[in-house]
Order: sequence, then structure tokens, then C-alpha cells
Amino acid sequence: MNQHNEPKMIIGCDEWCAFPSLDIPAIKARVDSGAKTSSMHAINIVRFTRDDEHWVKFDVHPLQKNRKVTVHCEAPLIDQRVIKSSSGDKEKRPVIRVPLSLGGTTWEAEVTLTNRDSMGYRMLLGREAMNGRILIDPEGMCLLGDKAKSTLQSLYNTTKAS
Repeated sequence: MNQHNEPKMIIGCDEWCAFPSLDIPAIKARVDSGAKTSSMHAINIVRFTRDDEHWVKFDVHPLQKNRKVTVHCEAPLIDQRVIKSSSGDKEKRPVIRVPLSLGGTTWEAEVTLTNRDSMGYRMLLGREAMNGRILIDPEGMCLLGDKAKSTLQSLYNTTKAS
């Protein structure tokens, strides 16, 4: 049992999640228990100061293979970490802590920001965000529910969701 004594949710190898504080109602995540930290596709990353606190603003293309839908985001910058990618490259990435919604439950998760344009998925869900809450069924895909193209179009108020 996790820290809340609730049964763990079972998720597949990819799932739709959301980041309410970033105005991202749907982003498909690749579930990766091999990655410690979650990471999100972000471009135009700019660090700035607000009320003597470090912040970061960035743009997200939340939908795979779609650069037309862009969400402008801002979040407090909590850290900068050197992350080693699956290809072995090291990159210093900004880290934010934001509410993550998955399967009707929301909790705080740390997410690094990096350009994932070359990756199939705009989001990688790592171990730290799943600890104590989630079990993975590697055969399953979108076990918590898939999103139709029409749903994504209405969520992002566009005719260009693909």
C-alpha cells in the first residue's frame, strides 16, 4: 500500500495525463520505470525572476507529431539537474514541480524540461512520479482511457489535433 493506504492504480506502457497548473489537459506519456525523473517536451525555455524567486517559461507541443498546437507555460524553477539521456548524452535541464493528473488522481511531480521533438512521446513518466502509487502492466496501452482525436481537438480548441 502507498502512503495514502489506497490501492495502486494499474497503468499501461503509455497513458494520457494532464498538468492543470500548466493548462495542459492532455499529454500522452511514455511510462518509463527505467527513468528516475519524468521529463516533458519543452522549447523556448527562458529562466526569469518573479518576486525574488526563480521561474521558467516555456512552450509545449502537447500532441505527438503536431507542432501547430502550442501551450505557453510558466512554473517555479526548483532545480537544475544534469540528466543522462538514453543515448548517454548529458544535459543540464530545468526542473519544475507541478500537479500531475492521471486516472482521476492528482499529485505533485518533479518534471525536467527538454526538447523531445525527436522522441515519439512528448512526456516521459519516470519512477519518482510513480513511486507508491502505480503498478505498470507492460502489455497495456492507455488502460485509464484513450482520447479520441475529436476530444483532443475540443480540449485544445483547435481543428488541427492529430
